[in-house]
Amino acid sequence: MTTPQQVLDLPLPENDSGASTVRGYLIALLTELWPDGEAFSGKRPFGNSGWQCDLYVPLIKAGIVAGTFDEDGYLDDFPAASEKQADDLITEAIKALGATS
Repeated sequence: MTTPQQVLDLPLPENDSGASTVRGYLIALLTELWPDGEAFSGKRPFGNSGWQCDLYVPLIKAGIVAGTFDEDGYLDDFPAASEKQADDLITEAIKALGATS
């Protein structure tokens, strides 16, 4: 079973947040959200849409959830059950950001 800490430590490919791990990405997302308040763009927090895929990719590459990529490396097939599983894992990882040792 994958732990929230393992999810947080997953490496990310280059992305618009500039983060190198899922942990860094979530921190960058919150950092972007806070000053924007009500004007925060959930559709394009880092300037581009599809930002949730930035977090799905490392979960798929690590074999934690099912999904495939096309020949250019873009997400090709991501079943609804995998998306639900990925969303649950990310939610648990977000909760773990506040956990103390």
